[in-house]
Amino acid sequence: MDPVAATLVILVLAVIAFVSNRVPIGVVAIGVALALYFTGVLTLPQALAGFGDPTTLFIAGLFVMSEALDATGITAWAGQKVIGRAGTKRNTLIVVIALLVAGLTALISINGAVAALLPLVVVVAARAGIVASKLLMPLAFAASAGSLLLLTGTPVNIIVSEFAAGAGGREFGFFEFALVGVPVLVGTIVILLLGDRLLPERRGALMPKDLMRHARLLRSQYSLSLDTGTLLGPVNGVTEVVVAPRSPLIGKTLCAGMTTKKGDLVVLAARRGDEQLKGAEFVVQAGDALLLQGAWDDLARRANEPGVLAVDDPSQLRRSVPLGRGAKRAAVILLAMVVLLATGLVPPVVAALLAACALVLTRTVTVTQAYHSISWTTVVLIAGMIPLSTAFISTGTADLIAGWMLSFLGDAGPQVALLALCGLTVVLGQLISNTATVLIVAPIAISVSQAMEVSVQPFMMALTVAGAAAFLTPIATPANLMVMDPAGYRFGDYWKLGLPLAIFFLLMAVFYVPLVWPF
Repeated sequence: MDPVAATLVILVLAVIAFVSNRVPIGVVAIGVALALYFTGVLTLPQALAGFGDPTTLFIAGLFVMSEALDATGITAWAGQKVIGRAGTKRNTLIVVIALLVAGLTALISINGAVAALLPLVVVVAARAGIVASKLLMPLAFAASAGSLLLLTGTPVNIIVSEFAAGAGGREFGFFEFALVGVPVLVGTIVILLLGDRLLPERRGALMPKDLMRHARLLRSQYSLSLDTGTLLGPVNGVTEVVVAPRSPLIGKTLCAGMTTKKGDLVVLAARRGDEQLKGAEFVVQAGDALLLQGAWDDLARRANEPGVLAVDDPSQLRRSVPLGRGAKRAAVILLAMVVLLATGLVPPVVAALLAACALVLTRTVTVTQAYHSISWTTVVLIAGMIPLSTAFISTGTADLIAGWMLSFLGDAGPQVALLALCGLTVVLGQLISNTATVLIVAPIAISVSQAMEVSVQPFMMALTVAGAAAFLTPIATPANLMVMDPAGYRFGDYWKLGLPLAIFFLLMAVFYVPLVWPF
């Protein structure tokens, strides 16, 4: 088969598979790479080159950094400090939430920032007497705007920067994205403030745990005299476990105040149904509830041992405790990484990998945490789709499509071509990953810019802005989907507020970006 025809067929099949949502994203991406090899479009090293691409490794390193900030309670601390003082007025909360999630997104990615702040926002909404559906969609949408503030905000930023350099332009600076990101964020906040009537008022299906309320509940149910701060602190905490059937603990004699054999945990209290097992010793039975206290690491390890069922995962509870163990180390390593990225002393991938290694070596995160923190779906998606971009360029497919587009546009200028490319990006971005969308459209945009003999920089930056305009459906981004259940949203709720935002992003991409990065 002709290489151009094969590339186009593979592209069409990939888009269909992405849109159908029936084939796992990672399988589609790997299938693309293998299809390019089997059709002879690329050699095997070329088809698998995405797995060793600096962009792929850079993004993997950022996931580890995100995990460190989340696991050590830095994001929880930031959320409590900022949102906790925002009061109860919706408009004030919207502004504060938007600025906070945008700032976190710029450093740790959209998904990490939304996941970290979502429970806090729901709790704050409940305390302020505001339904969560009025705050959670703004949380997700503001995160998308925040992704345009720094190079580290989203994988798309890194991808277009590499494309720009490879097409004869230059890489974008670490802070350069803020030239468009700041006005986009300001405009997004204005639309969010004016769009209250576009947000549904629904009762959320899920309610995250309020840490302070949880501590008070445990004190009440187990008749504890300890204060809340002692129960759940940065270093030590408590967890409630239920003795499982056939547990080796059954038949053991315990009493409140006893320590485990290794001396790492203390049995604070116990319950059997509605009865509190206080004072005297008792023989453990299946179904008994034990309240254990100790270091968070020990609690997490013990809660995963056979014979007990954790009522609340200690690892998740720990993330809600501000500034836990390793927070200072994580903050210092983050600052060092930002300095390296901002100054360009080393390539971006080197800065991210150095930060990830430093986090493990300083025991800020464990090796297991580091591996689990990486979104392998995202990594495999990027690694599998990079070869398709390579094929677009090497086979001349991008030049062919660009030629079709230019012949259709006639004598129209580069701004009209930019509008067509960004419009395509916005539409595809509602159906498939914006990362995959940009990897498909970027080679075409490069060919168009080269055919028109204009700078590639505005085309690449505009694709970044258009790629972030994924607001019309819950499946457009993981963050959109993340807030769906807690807010009780329906599929059709997103487009009402999402449409004016998408139009705003498109206008910024087509008309504002060329003012800063001229053709």
